[in-house]
Amino acid sequence: MTQPKITIYTDGAARGNPGPGGYGIVLLSGQYRKELSEGYRLTTNNRMELLAVIVALETLKIPGSKVTIYTDSKYVADAVTKGWVFNWVKKRFKGKKNPDLWLRFLEIYKNHDVSFVWVKGHANNPLNERCDQLAVEASLGAGLKEDTGYQPNESAT
Repeated sequence: MTQPKITIYTDGAARGNPGPGGYGIVLLSGQYRKELSEGYRLTTNNRMELLAVIVALETLKIPGSKVTIYTDSKYVADAVTKGWVFNWVKKRFKGKKNPDLWLRFLEIYKNHDVSFVWVKGHANNPLNERCDQLAVEASLGAGLKEDTGYQPNESAT
């Protein structure tokens, strides 16, 4: 059986950085499209960018899927494509931020064939713009969740 090809667009937002934040995801596979978003009371932009990728990958039902993730986050895209995160693990994330999310990412990342494509944010890419809209709307919603891994001394991460 051929593994499905899945395209994922993600974005994260935080108002205040740190402040209320959210993520937005658009998953595409064949004729299927799914949108996801969630908001948090106190978090950072980078945490939401990374959480969007994690939740998107955790949503996939078939292991070994060929996945292309489009993100406007250099933080996320470069950490993976340039191999930084794998060195961070070896050094136990000494001096690095968001180890809780990076470890969660690595756990799901290994289950799929994932590639990243960096896209310029706010450059009229309709699916990136939709993710931004979902992320911002989620950050403004009622009943925001707690980002239990956020460490206040890690501001602007």
